[in-house]
Amino acid sequence: MTDFTQVHTDKLYINGQWQDSRGGDLHTVVNPANEEVICQVIQGSAEDVDAAVAASRTAFKCWKNSSASDRAALMNAIADGMEKRKEDLIQAVSQALGCPAHITRWLHVDGPIYAMRYYAERASIMEKTEKASHSLIIREPIGVCGFITPWNYPLHQFVGKVAPALAAGCTMICKPSETTPLQDYVMAEIIDSVGLPPGVFNLVPGAGPIVGAALSSHPDIDMVSFTGSTRAGIEVAKAAAPTVKRVTQELGGKSPLIITPDADLQAAVRWGCEDVFINSGQTCTALTRMLVPADRYEEAVTIAKQVAEEVALGTGSDAFMGPLSSARQRDIVRGYIEKGVAEGARLVTGGPETPEGFDRGYYVKPTVFADVNNDMAIAREEIFGPVTCLIPYKDMDEAIAIANDTEYGLSSGVWAKDAESALPVVRRIEAGLCFVNGGDFNYDAPFGGYKRSGNGREFGEAGLDEFIELKSVQLPA
Repeated sequence: MTDFTQVHTDKLYINGQWQDSRGGDLHTVVNPANEEVICQVIQGSAEDVDAAVAASRTAFKCWKNSSASDRAALMNAIADGMEKRKEDLIQAVSQALGCPAHITRWLHVDGPIYAMRYYAERASIMEKTEKASHSLIIREPIGVCGFITPWNYPLHQFVGKVAPALAAGCTMICKPSETTPLQDYVMAEIIDSVGLPPGVFNLVPGAGPIVGAALSSHPDIDMVSFTGSTRAGIEVAKAAAPTVKRVTQELGGKSPLIITPDADLQAAVRWGCEDVFINSGQTCTALTRMLVPADRYEEAVTIAKQVAEEVALGTGSDAFMGPLSSARQRDIVRGYIEKGVAEGARLVTGGPETPEGFDRGYYVKPTVFADVNNDMAIAREEIFGPVTCLIPYKDMDEAIAIANDTEYGLSSGVWAKDAESALPVVRRIEAGLCFVNGGDFNYDAPFGGYKRSGNGREFGEAGLDEFIELKSVQLPA
């Protein structure tokens, strides 16, 4: 197991060097599975952000003119470094988040390595030009970027921002969540080892109201990309507005899974429940509202109960679900379960009590509610825990109405007889992402939401577009 007291967690990474913080405060990182201290991480200050931005601004002058082939080579070297230090990355996420290591490997680490190489291959897009009548369209990097990443998929979101930014020729300052900062330190060591020019990448951990606010409002940052709650995303946008910087946001979700009357109910309900319980429900795209035909509703409730009660808790090789990320998150989720009961939902299985045998660690029982309607808080608010709500519908028009009756529009799912019959339903759902019959997440495709789930896209070529300024050159006709 990686000893993170031996990683540079007492330093910031600014301008190609490990440096002391001008603030000097420390934040304790706790393993949520056993409540033991992993290490302490230095917290940056607004002055540290100023130093990192200055380094990034200087580095951008040269980096923006680097060749795509040079950037691609460095990015592939980073991906190679990620492969070499894969176990460190797995342990960084697993220890701080609580996700079992065998799941962390494929859920949190393999995909980001692929994504780093994906964007390395697409750095050459920046050197392509297009003709539009008598005009020439060229691409240029947007500039200095501030990245604020979440605790629930920390490496996934780190690479989703850093990789396309590097490919475009941008420079950056990264702020990880205080809860799960360790993978950013491993990545900083990898980036340092491959010889990325000083100032291109900077790491300034710290509190959101201090470091996050400084990044969002800084006049010399051209773009801020934030992943987190809708509430915090609104504050980021407000702080960014006076400097008219570009803002991309991947925010909350309360996503529906519509199971059609002709679907394989057993397969659909099992997959839908496991989608919610993986990562302990701490997934922004989790399909937490399961919409089931009324005439098959009780059958679906029975299946969901069985699936939830089969879930193995812990962090061992046989575990499917670890703890919640923190005591605070555990208490929030328990509060929602209690609220669901108070609202009149039927508690099928689970509940707010501590799971038997897990007196240490921030564990919550996999929980299934039935007899839920869209007026209940558990159906409208993002719980961010292993809680799924089953809602009956009488026909497809009602299912669509229930699915779209939300301020969010990040994700959705449809399970039908086959993919072809699912697509008409997909087209009626107001969401930026839809999983059909258990389809996997695809790093080659754009990811982002409608409505209050955010602005902009990550991954796929659309993720690169967010870091590009288009220049139109009017040539003589």
